[in-house]
Amino acid sequence: MEFPGLNRITIDPKVMGGKPCVRGMRVTVGTIVGLLASGASFEEVLELYPYLEEEDIRAALSYATWRSEEYDLLLEEVS
Repeated sequence: MEFPGLNRITIDPKVMGGKPCVRGMRVTVGTIVGLLASGASFEEVLELYPYLEEEDIRAALSYATWRSEEYDLLLEEVS
C-alpha cells in the first residue's frame, strides 16, 4: 500500500537527531501528531508553523499511521 505524500517525510541524522521530519525542516512528525492529538486543528498547526502546508500535516499522519502498524521483535542472544 502506498501512502500519499510520504515523500514529504525525511529522515536525516543531521536534522533533529534523525527523527522523521517534514521536508527536511526541523519540524518532526511527532510534533505535528502530538499537536493534533492534544486537540489542535490543522489551521492551528499551520498558524504555529506557517511554512508548513496542509499536505505536510496529512503526510505526517500517514507516516505515523504506517509506523504504528510496525512492531519490534525481541531476538534471543545466542551464546
